Amino acid sequence: MYQYTCLNPISKIGLDCFGSNYAATTALEEADAVLVRSADMHTMALPKNVKCVARAGAGVNNIPLQELGKQGIPVFNTPGANANGVKELVFAAMLLAARDVVGGINWASSQVGSETVAKDTEKEKKKFAGFELYGKKLGVIGLGAIGRLVANTAIHLGMEVYGYDPYISVDAAWNLSKDVHHSKELKEIYAACDYITIHVPLMDATRGMIDAEAFTLTKPHAVLINLARDVLVDENAAMQALEEGRLAKYVTDFPNPTVLGKKGVIAIPHLGASTEESEDNCAVAAVKQIREFLENGNLVNCVNFPNCNMGVCTAASRVGVFHENVKSMISQFTTALSHTNILNMSNVSRGTLAYTLLDLEEKLPEETIRAMEAIPGVFRVYVVK
Repeated sequence: MYQYTCLNPISKIGLDCFGSNYAATTALEEADAVLVRSADMHTMALPKNVKCVARAGAGVNNIPLQELGKQGIPVFNTPGANANGVKELVFAAMLLAARDVVGGINWASSQVGSETVAKDTEKEKKKFAGFELYGKKLGVIGLGAIGRLVANTAIHLGMEVYGYDPYISVDAAWNLSKDVHHSKELKEIYAACDYITIHVPLMDATRGMIDAEAFTLTKPHAVLINLARDVLVDENAAMQALEEGRLAKYVTDFPNPTVLGKKGVIAIPHLGASTEESEDNCAVAAVKQIREFLENGNLVNCVNFPNCNMGVCTAASRVGVFHENVKSMISQFTTALSHTNILNMSNVSRGTLAYTLLDLEEKLPEETIRAMEAIPGVFRVYVVK
């Protein structure tokens, strides 16, 4: 029987995917797996019994990835599970920026009790007029699960789409509309597009990537949409660009003191993935990844170790070893396992961290497990079966 704990409310539809061999617990010291959404784990000390963490969502800036990696705790996320929900909000953001719908609604709400509201509407509506999306140029920065959906949908709406992603995956490229213009430089996006939307992960290389220089190139009527992470944009530079007329609107899903109340800002309270469908999809994906690891030792959508998949375990024993990515590790493992036959093995690495998964012909005695754990550079030995 495996046990799991949830640091945030997690969709029941997802939790139901655990099945009868899993039980919920509120005691972290009893849990094999942790499910999390937004809870800050940076100051949280995980007990040794915790074997994996799954983020029901894409962003993992609330999780200490490297520290958990050195404890032999893989962290999973669910990229793409909330992609459609975010995509739809992108188009809501574009429409809110193109037409003063909010201003119009607020005016209409202020007319409660007015007997002349129908007549006054015809006079006032011109104040809230705007522009159509059809025929406008949209720049999509980042063509992953979300960006690809945004680009393809915009094509169907009759927009001219420019896409920028120097690291686009083969899968994303195959599923991207052939009508999307391939921009090799961000400068082309900034200079050409009426709407710009960003969909890249937060890393050192992307922090503040839309900076003051970008706003020297944008059109005065341009709209910047940020539903990814607030710190991807230099928001002080964005506010200055709005004030000086070098940017028309900034739509953000991350209200903060820098942007709230500022001219040209439309702040949405972090609703990008806040749909029932997205929450269900993320929870289902997270639970499946936990089960895949605990039951088979496989790493799927792992963010601190590389992915590793040897399928369903049919051998007498399967063992996963989390360790430093240094030479001679494999030879030390095989020496420790010299008493048994290794049927299959996979070794993957990312930076300083590595993972080795082994299928063995017989069950490991406790002393062999202890010997492998004692090898310098080994973080954890997980005996799958």
